[in-house]
Parts: sequence; C-alpha cells; structure tokens
Amino acid sequence: MPLNLLKIYNQLLELAYMNEFQREKSLKGIFERDITNNLNFVFQSKKLNPTPADGQDSMERLFTHLTTVITDKSVKKRAFDMARSIRLHWLKYHVEENKKENMLVFSVAEPDGTRTYIYDKDEYYVIVLEPMRKKNEYYLLTAYYLEGKDKARDKMMKKYKRRLADVA
Repeated sequence: MPLNLLKIYNQLLELAYMNEFQREKSLKGIFERDITNNLNFVFQSKKLNPTPADGQDSMERLFTHLTTVITDKSVKKRAFDMARSIRLHWLKYHVEENKKENMLVFSVAEPDGTRTYIYDKDEYYVIVLEPMRKKNEYYLLTAYYLEGKDKARDKMMKKYKRRLADVA
C-alpha cells in the first residue's frame, strides 16, 4: 500500500520527492478513496457533489480545484499547489466532523451566492461548500490552506463575523 494512503490528519502527504506522474497517481488514489468511491460523502447529512463542468468531467474538475491554484486569472491558468495537495486527505476528516475543537462552521452571503465554510483554526485549513438551490445537498467548491499569515486569517474571521444565523 502506498505510504500516502496511510497518512492521517494532521500529517502531511509526502509528495516533494515524487515526479509529476507519481504525485498525480498518489493524489488520485486518495481522491478516489475519500471522494469518488465514498458512498457516504456527506456533510451534516447533505450529499456533497462536484460542481458541473462544461465539457470536462466534474470529478476531474474537482480534483483540479483541490490540488492546484490559479496562477493567471485572465486565462484561468492553474498550477500544482503543494500546500493544498499535501492536505488532500484532511478533507474527508473535516467533512465527517471528526475534529470538534477550534472549528468554525458557518455560512455567509457572498456576491456569487451563499457559501458554507468549514474552518480549522488550528491548522488554517478551509473547505468551501455551496448549498444547492433545489436539493438539500452541497457543491464542494474547494479546500485550501490559508497562507499569508495574518492577512488571510483576518479575512476568514471577517467572513465569520458576517455569518448567517444558521448554516445553509
């Protein structure tokens, strides 16, 4: 069994020594185990779905959002993001609400619609969900590590201060 499949929260995946092919294979193994093949991939009893993708497999698009970051907004170019990728296995742990201490779960009205955030204050890890309008389900938009020290954390706390009364 590959080493990364044995990693647990809050260990980090070992990817730095791998070439691109090995890295993708390792990450896909975790993605398939935790998301694609997980029949109980739910948050607070609501099913999690990838966002629909025009002309692209929606699961492949979700994998991309969980392992890459936008490097050029004008053309929506993305590049591998080590900080997101080494924490990929944290997603399932947080969605299942295994961690209780120093967690913030809240919804905020954003310009693009309502977003629900799962924020691990200890590890600076964020999961972003979008409540579906016609179903009692969520779109899983992305998950990432808050980089940039105080600025990123302050921005998250500002969102928390604007939170809705109930989680959407």
